Amino acid sequence: MTLLLDRPSQQTLLELKRILIVDDEEPIRRLLGYMLQTHGYETVLASDARDARVKLEEQPFALMLCDVNMPGESGMDLVRNILSQYPSTAVIMVTGLDSSVLANAALDIGAFGYIVKPFESNEVLIDVANALRRRRLEMENRLQRENLEDIVRTRTMALQQALEWLERSEKELRLSREETIQRLAIAAEYRDGATAQHIHRMSHYCELLARKYGLSAERCELIRTASPMHDIGKIGTPDHVLLKPGKFTPEEFDVISQHAEIGYRILDGSDAEILKVAALIAWTHHERWDGNGYPRKLKGETIPIEGRIAAIADAFDALTTQRVYKPAFTLDHAVELMSKHRGEHFDPELLDIFFASMDDIKRIHDRYADPSSPGIVPES
Repeated sequence: MTLLLDRPSQQTLLELKRILIVDDEEPIRRLLGYMLQTHGYETVLASDARDARVKLEEQPFALMLCDVNMPGESGMDLVRNILSQYPSTAVIMVTGLDSSVLANAALDIGAFGYIVKPFESNEVLIDVANALRRRRLEMENRLQRENLEDIVRTRTMALQQALEWLERSEKELRLSREETIQRLAIAAEYRDGATAQHIHRMSHYCELLARKYGLSAERCELIRTASPMHDIGKIGTPDHVLLKPGKFTPEEFDVISQHAEIGYRILDGSDAEILKVAALIAWTHHERWDGNGYPRKLKGETIPIEGRIAAIADAFDALTTQRVYKPAFTLDHAVELMSKHRGEHFDPELLDIFFASMDDIKRIHDRYADPSSPGIVPES
């Protein structure tokens, strides 16, 4: 029964000076053993391949001197197996046949040297020293590579964990920021009886229209998260004007129209891109394509694209949902009313894109319908 030892450490293997001598001729293996022992090496003798395997299972070796021609399994076959199974063991072939073909074959399979019998003591010692030196260099290089791989693996895992943590933190921050914006926007909308669902519908209409228009995914997401703040300026509008169910007098209209400017002043001045976009939308979503909007009477493409998008989304939602001063209009009626103002109130290209996306628009409206609303109902 062979004794299987625990696998030695790399450092232990580096310090090994134990040599396995495999030769079927007893005088040869004893001579080699004596020569090496007198120069400080520890030697173990094996008479054939089978005996060598037993010795290798019992303990590690720095080097194996192996005869080529032996009864049973040949030295070449043994070496092939040993080099694959025990990569930390160097091998030198020993043979009585001086053949360049055999020598090259031995070197090709991984042998570190090739000694021809009869040999001189110095020849053996030099070959053994060179083989052990090469083995040490290769093992040190391998150990360095493994250490480097361990370092890279550890640092990669640490980096991945850090990135995952940053992604989670960024996601939580983004969700928190978006929820804060929505809640502030809802607080402003509640003053005139609008519902929280209006915020969701309007922001998703904006994102859809921006995407269909061809804006970048990043810009579309910014517009979606920023657009709920479009009416934040209403917090500065007096209740007797904001909550009036009937038509505004010219003086009252001047008051209500100030909410765009108020919203811009509330949101402007931040370094956060989302608030910059929100300020722009608040300031421009009541401008008209023909220049008759407010607060600055911008015209055509001088109105930022974000404002033109929000104007369509906000108007459509106002028409298709119930308000204290009006019932919800049907889909066809809302489209008809908005079409009359194509090129006047609304950017004609954007309005055409919006109407072409009506299936998606209806899905958004139904998904975020007010609790008491039946959803958009087409004209019969």
